[in-house]
Amino acid sequence: MDHARWRLDGQVALVTGASLGIGRAIARELGGLGAELLLVARDAEQLERSCDELSAEVPGRSVLGFAADLSEPEQRLELFDWVRDLGRGLQILVNNVGANTVRAATDYDDAEWRAIFETNTFAAFELSRLAHPLLAAHAASSMVNVGSVSGLTHVRTGAAYGMSKAALHQLTRNLACEWAGDGIRVNAVAPWYIRTRRTSEALSDPDYLDEVLDRTPMRRIGEPEEVAAAVAFLCLPAASYITGECIAVDGGFLRYGF
Repeated sequence: MDHARWRLDGQVALVTGASLGIGRAIARELGGLGAELLLVARDAEQLERSCDELSAEVPGRSVLGFAADLSEPEQRLELFDWVRDLGRGLQILVNNVGANTVRAATDYDDAEWRAIFETNTFAAFELSRLAHPLLAAHAASSMVNVGSVSGLTHVRTGAAYGMSKAALHQLTRNLACEWAGDGIRVNAVAPWYIRTRRTSEALSDPDYLDEVLDRTPMRRIGEPEEVAAAVAFLCLPAASYITGECIAVDGGFLRYGF
């Protein structure tokens, strides 16, 4: 068995929204498989703590952080100035950062719904374009977008969030086709409810939790590590013939009938 197919040794991975929740779990998983880590998040203090913790959890791996609000176009450019100045190259990009404000479609003001798209869709598009020359410099690179089941079916996240994630899934398909010749695989994952700080308030309502579990065949909430494992698999050399895919990490939610 070629164990190198299941390792990421020598690869540099950039993960956005990486200081907490799913992003942090992704960083830990990639680091555990041998990747050197470049982590991005808005909260500089939390990011520094997470970098220190991950350095202890994945000893021997470089863990560097860059504080940036990726909804701001100038800060996206500053991030990639930093990445290029490091001179380490880049083999993996994980577009994980996301945001949401839940409203009825008629209740959003322009600033609210546009901000959701800026963070969830436009940031991923621009970061992907900025990363392209770095990723294309290697024979085999990969990009994974963290989408959502809300981009595939109706859930109660609000129309703007669902639209932004549907666009992210389509970006995945388009770039997979455009960039295959550059040696870049582009895939996505689509989580359902995952146990994070962001979901804790909604899931603390017992009646709402029962509704969620009733629509989830596995009858439990997912863990960040379960999303991270799917992301990591898509980055591995073992997944070298997989591109343009969107893997639901949802306990069967999308397949539920009546």
